[in-house]
Amino acid sequence: MGRLQKILIPFLGLVLAFWFYSARENFKPEMLKGKRVVVTGASTGIGEQMAYHLARMGSHVFITARTEAKLQKVNGKLSTHTHIHSATHTNTYITCMCAHVAMAQILHGHRGLDMLILNHVGTSYFGYFNGDVGHVRKLLEINFLSYVAMATSALPMLKESGGSIVVVSSMAGKVGFPFTVPYSATKFALDGFFSSLRQEFAIQNVNVSITLCILGF
Repeated sequence: MGRLQKILIPFLGLVLAFWFYSARENFKPEMLKGKRVVVTGASTGIGEQMAYHLARMGSHVFITARTEAKLQKVNGKLSTHTHIHSATHTNTYITCMCAHVAMAQILHGHRGLDMLILNHVGTSYFGYFNGDVGHVRKLLEINFLSYVAMATSALPMLKESGGSIVVVSSMAGKVGFPFTVPYSATKFALDGFFSSLRQEFAIQNVNVSITLCILGF
């Protein structure tokens, strides 16, 4: 019986995993055509690639990052209906008042928003925690507090459009790993805030979806 369980349980797990990941995909590219989407941290990596895909699907893409030169390079590869805005994601977006101003600048006078994709991230080290509390505080401002402030600012527009908030997070926000203490702390904070906010929206019947993207290594 013990040997049977050792074989049966993993097999059942594989069957369930296959069923889950092979489920029919309801997404269609035309669903994003004409949608107004803000992508932060869009000058490189994941944010850049998301911007390309959204533009190909016909979305009105608003890309923002800290380095205007890199944004201009990305913009040159994008199709039409794309707008750029360079801004720091630290102190500028900490207070809701500043976030309102920043969002208005990003949208360049376009009224309304359908999707806010929060993807920007601060630079951190890979190694043992060195006791630098200042670094933790700065990383929290970039990786967490600016996300909260921008989401809060965008919420009235997203409520009006029945839109979405997409938060790019990490496995480091689900499981504690060594050598990533400051970074992991910020991702745990994102998970706690936006997962709780999603539940509040469900209770209040707020028609805004929240998606946390838990990325692996």
